[in-house]
Amino acid sequence: MLLVSPPCVYPQTIDPKPVDFSARGSYAPCFQIPRVIPKRECSMRLGTFVCFNKKPIQNTTFKKRHVFTQNVDLPPVLPKKKKKPYPVPFKQIQEEAKKDKKLAQMGIEKHLDPPKNGLLVPNLVPVAYEVIDNWKLLIKGLAQLLHVVPVFACSECGAVHVANAGHNIKDCNGPKNSQRRGSHLWVKGTINDVLSPVESYHMYDPFGRRIKHENRFDYERIPAVVELCVQAGVEIPEYPCRRRTQPVRMIGKRVIDRGGYVKEPNKPCSSTSLSSPLSDLDTLGACERYPPPKPEEIPKIAQETMDAYEKVRWGVTRLMREFTVKACGYCSEVHVGPWGHSVKLCGEFKHQWRDGKHGWQDALVEELFPPNYVWHVRDLKGNPLTGNLKRFYGKAPACVEICMHSGARVPQCYKAMMRLDIIVPDSQEADMVA
Repeated sequence: MLLVSPPCVYPQTIDPKPVDFSARGSYAPCFQIPRVIPKRECSMRLGTFVCFNKKPIQNTTFKKRHVFTQNVDLPPVLPKKKKKPYPVPFKQIQEEAKKDKKLAQMGIEKHLDPPKNGLLVPNLVPVAYEVIDNWKLLIKGLAQLLHVVPVFACSECGAVHVANAGHNIKDCNGPKNSQRRGSHLWVKGTINDVLSPVESYHMYDPFGRRIKHENRFDYERIPAVVELCVQAGVEIPEYPCRRRTQPVRMIGKRVIDRGGYVKEPNKPCSSTSLSSPLSDLDTLGACERYPPPKPEEIPKIAQETMDAYEKVRWGVTRLMREFTVKACGYCSEVHVGPWGHSVKLCGEFKHQWRDGKHGWQDALVEELFPPNYVWHVRDLKGNPLTGNLKRFYGKAPACVEICMHSGARVPQCYKAMMRLDIIVPDSQEADMVA
């Protein structure tokens, strides 16, 4: 008896072919296995596999040319009564947390690469030193240019304007703005209004004990850019940092080996005078430390300040790709380290539900080194800007605006948002523009 197995079901397209029983013997089965036509027509000849409908391999060395548009709108202002969006999609965060939890349940140690394991990255140490040097040059250049370029700041909100007089755009969101109908209260601006330095707690061991609310005064507050460079390898005697030789080991969120807790060494007696080397890293009293520049030196100082601004932004972006920086999702607090601190000083939206604790998430470059956009003015001595023409005005970072009016070249990436190619109409012509 001849056992015949049922035919297989193929998902591809089946090409039926007639069966010639005369060529077979008496025991030929009553069916024939169909010939399967694959989705790709391929042939094998002399040991060479040829695929006819294969897509051509793209040239990976070709770089797409970036085309700058005529004008670019700034990112929208996020509402204060809502949490900031996550830089990374929340689903991706959940998937990574599930993987870490699964490895922790199996008792498998998490693999950490430098600097996530506390060790320095030798390639990033020169970058950190370059950021510190340009940070000092940026503070010095802005302090000198503020003696020449007039800057105004609103005393009720964080608005800044670079011109001989404040603008007339009624967009103030400070307290009692309804009584003033959105008008700003302009006062003379300082370097803190231009740079908007973000401070962070300095920690000798970022992987050590967290900062509690009770002992928050035991830690010094320094600029977040300086703290990032110190953890990246910059040696400053006044701000010591622990340099590990053995990596930190973790299982899930639990640290199993951090090399023990080390007491912070005694700091050297730092001078509080304006002439100390440590004062070059802070913007406090910068305009008093540096005198006004000579008229023939203004364009050179402006160009050096513009280059320093770009280098600081580039270096901070590169360091934040490797080092962990946390930012609160509700307020402007920033912490440089693997975990955020536990200080209960958040007073933003629904802080009562969180007992004043910050909602930590991954920080952006704009939160550590904010650009502080201002309205672009083509003539410092011209008429003040008006609200009915603000759709024709562009914006730029305050530092870029000051350096441009001092004689520096504007980088190509800022020309679109400054709208230099747009002609601002008169107030009577604005209604006729489509």
